[in-house]
Amino acid sequence: MPNVPPEPERTIAYRDAVREALRCALKADPRVFLMGEDVGRYGGSYAVSKGLLEEFGPERIRDTPLSESAFVGAGIGAALGGMRPIVEIMTVNFSLLALDQIVNNAATLSHMSGGQLNVPLVIRLATGAGRQLAAQHSHSLEGWYAHIPGLRIAVPATLEDARFMLEAALACPDPVLLFEHLYLYNLEGALAPGVRQVDLDHAAVRRPGRDVTLITYGWSLYKCLEAAETLAGDGIEAEVIDLRTLRPLDEATFIASVRRTRRAVVVDEGWRSGSLSAEIISRISEQAFYDLDAPPARVCTAEVPVPYAKHLEEAALPSAARIVTAVRALLARGGSG
Repeated sequence: MPNVPPEPERTIAYRDAVREALRCALKADPRVFLMGEDVGRYGGSYAVSKGLLEEFGPERIRDTPLSESAFVGAGIGAALGGMRPIVEIMTVNFSLLALDQIVNNAATLSHMSGGQLNVPLVIRLATGAGRQLAAQHSHSLEGWYAHIPGLRIAVPATLEDARFMLEAALACPDPVLLFEHLYLYNLEGALAPGVRQVDLDHAAVRRPGRDVTLITYGWSLYKCLEAAETLAGDGIEAEVIDLRTLRPLDEATFIASVRRTRRAVVVDEGWRSGSLSAEIISRISEQAFYDLDAPPARVCTAEVPVPYAKHLEEAALPSAARIVTAVRALLARGGSG
């Protein structure tokens, strides 16, 4: 293999990293096309697809009617026909209008056909709260979809994952749902020059530590990193795990971490009842119970529809301060070790 010179470090916004991923996918494979509401002439509700219509034309950047069930179904049909569709659903709550297509068709066709029918479909969804979009547009439903066999659920939180996870998703023979937290689109930073590809199978240790493991994904990763900085001021070293993929869960990574730190706090923007955090804590209890110095804890969104008012929205959502409080309570309960 010829030596490839390293790319220089460059500053990029999350939305631009996603757009770059889309552009590279469209250039690399003529079977790839993007469709969804306002992805073309308007440039996307979050400006992610801005300029792609002019570059690739209306056959590859397709504005759709306001019918999620119809255009997700069309995406499934295109995938079955050998295309590599990328379907954008404007906000995750709109995906409920296509739930039948996603759960009863995309997720099941491979299994029901004995592997004869693959559905290499990628669905991109804006998820999460924090932008005062009220209860109708502030859902974090990725835990729901992670319940469904036949789907892969990935959550790009970093600039590198925003840039390179789409390529891995398009290479997957199964339907992949990419949940992009709406609060991340404005995130800017340096894109690591050494990263050229990522996978859909492994979690990542974003910060090493010895005293407690913080397990999270998406926008909550940055709240955990902020909390870890605060805790470090008191001599508490928190290890931060970015799950990255929610189905399948890379339990080996977080179980190994918990066995070392002997304590765990799961941070999940979903509601506590029936949440992904409950699944993670169950797996920790099943596999690392005797390694724990204290029961696992979790920080989730309050059990209410997410409020519109800014101060109420902030009170309802996980925060760095709540994570710090949970860690300190865990250490007090289990001893300082």
